[in-house]
Amino acid sequence: MVAAFLLFSVGIIVSALAVVLLKNIFRASLMLVFCFFLIAGLFASLSADFLAAIQVLIYVGAISVLIILAIMLTREITLGSLTNKLGIPALVASGFVSVSLIVTAINTDWPVSQAPPADPTTPLLANLLFSPEHFMLPLEMAAVLLLTTIIGAIILVRDK
Repeated sequence: MVAAFLLFSVGIIVSALAVVLLKNIFRASLMLVFCFFLIAGLFASLSADFLAAIQVLIYVGAISVLIILAIMLTREITLGSLTNKLGIPALVASGFVSVSLIVTAINTDWPVSQAPPADPTTPLLANLLFSPEHFMLPLEMAAVLLLTTIIGAIILVRDK
């Protein structure tokens, strides 16, 4: 279990670095798809089968296809990402954020549950999300908020 976690974690870090460092944007998007698969594997290794399935369905199946389709519709695929003047400030800012996250992770007392993981997790999550005494109202409010956002975006980009 620990070996799988470490293997997936190293793979996620390497593929995420490849996404940022590759000049060819199409290859970078393929590495992003690989990174999404590794994240699903990480969830599966942590006994979160529902999150692993959702990760594959939404991120690998929908978002990655949308990103690759958008890249294929652009003209200048071979040029890749162009350099700009914000490289050094972005490097400094990302280094600061990385160091802050590492220091916070090291200095935090992480509570570890002694209870065994639920097997399978899907019925447990469904009961939490769709029962009126738990999270049904926030879930419905999020759906209404997303619908309002989509309608607002359509109104904003519509030709006058």
